[in-house]
Amino acid sequence: MSRGLVKAKNYDWKDSNLAMFGSDTEKEVKKESAESEPAWAGAGQEVGLKVWRINDFQVESWPEDDYGEFYNGDSYIVLNTYKDEETEALYHDVHFWIGKNSTQDEYGTAAYKTVELDTLLDDVPVQHREVQGHESNLFKSYFADFTLIEGGAASGFRHVPPEEYIPRLFRFAKDKNGKIVTKEIPRCAGLVTEGDVFVLDMGIKLYQYNGEDSNPFERNAASQWIGKVKSKRGEAESEILEGVSKSHEFWEKMDEEEGDADDDGDAGDKKLIKVNMETKENEVLKEGEYSTDDLASDDVFIIDSGEEVFVWVGGNASAAEKRNGIPYAHNYLRESGQCWLPITVVREGQKCPALDSAMAA
Repeated sequence: MSRGLVKAKNYDWKDSNLAMFGSDTEKEVKKESAESEPAWAGAGQEVGLKVWRINDFQVESWPEDDYGEFYNGDSYIVLNTYKDEETEALYHDVHFWIGKNSTQDEYGTAAYKTVELDTLLDDVPVQHREVQGHESNLFKSYFADFTLIEGGAASGFRHVPPEEYIPRLFRFAKDKNGKIVTKEIPRCAGLVTEGDVFVLDMGIKLYQYNGEDSNPFERNAASQWIGKVKSKRGEAESEILEGVSKSHEFWEKMDEEEGDADDDGDAGDKKLIKVNMETKENEVLKEGEYSTDDLASDDVFIIDSGEEVFVWVGGNASAAEKRNGIPYAHNYLRESGQCWLPITVVREGQKCPALDSAMAA
């Protein structure tokens, strides 16, 4: 079975999930309207990270203590601001993150508001779209702890009395790039393997199960995560388990049903595609190998690295082409059956180490 077919049943992406991009409403976005958004006050004015959550069409600041925690029923906007060491100028990367159970309204608003924030910052940011479970390395690098949690933020731990918690099972494991990711998985015994570390969170009691073949980094990450959770709740106990019998409470709280941990798919093929605005057809220029010499300032190109998709917008491209980078990539991925891949839009002249790396690979 192809990677696209496998993921299609796990992610319910609507064709209209980027409907606001390229619409009359999006085309008429003005800097004045961006300046009237209270959430953007001070955004991008100093070095650092800022996270917002979309709630009922509104942009809400996400508590700094919860940075790195993402609920799969929500959508978020993340702005990273950094300074060029030589020029002292501020640069930005702005991402919108889509939880797999986020509503169409939420991720549509996140996409629209990302464009608005880009407008406020005079088109300086590099724009990114992130999909749960397939985030770019750059996105995950912002967070010391990266945690994926079931449900929406309103049902989060700090909103529920400890005695009312529904037990949750978290897996701590390295992704293919070595980043330790904390992910809530179905509470199924069959998913508890000896190669990783797991935490059963019961509210007032947390069990850390260290698989026999797990590594010290995963174990340390789980311990730190538990410490952070306990500091939020005030009253909670924890215990570390290794090789406990099946009669232990840790195993008794597991469901008998089979579960799916929803692992990432394999990397696809590398391609360089030229976007043709006149014919609305994409032209595959190269497969396998490409370089910056293949790019031209008058055109727009889609660069598929197999693990991430970049839209490179030439400096002489039309206004419409410059505005619709993410829709170009979204349509390409939808047709190729890989709509979960990260998307990054880079205008000619912008700094993007990830694209430079992809072009040099």
